[in-house]
Amino acid sequence: MSDTKLPGGLEMTTFKLEKGKTYQDFIEANADVETWLKKQPGFRSRYIARQPDGTIIDALVWDSETDGTNAMHRLMKELADSPVHDVIDQRTVSWNIYPVYHQI
Repeated sequence: MSDTKLPGGLEMTTFKLEKGKTYQDFIEANADVETWLKKQPGFRSRYIARQPDGTIIDALVWDSETDGTNAMHRLMKELADSPVHDVIDQRTVSWNIYPVYHQI
């Protein structure tokens, strides 16, 4: 396995939804986030999945770890009033960004 980093960063966030909120509520509450993401430097793509226990997996691909980290900090300030925050159980959020070492 190579220790050489490739260009790119993989952001992985997992969380549960607030009680009474559905996966569809979460998707709909993301409209402003998705518009905002498309304008961020280094943004490549986003994938949202759901585990059988209801945990949401929100994966983003960035040009670099720095791009992803900077965007996360801006999102919390610039979209502080986004409806998406009311759908997420904030106590369950786990956010990480990782360097990319292999890609095909």
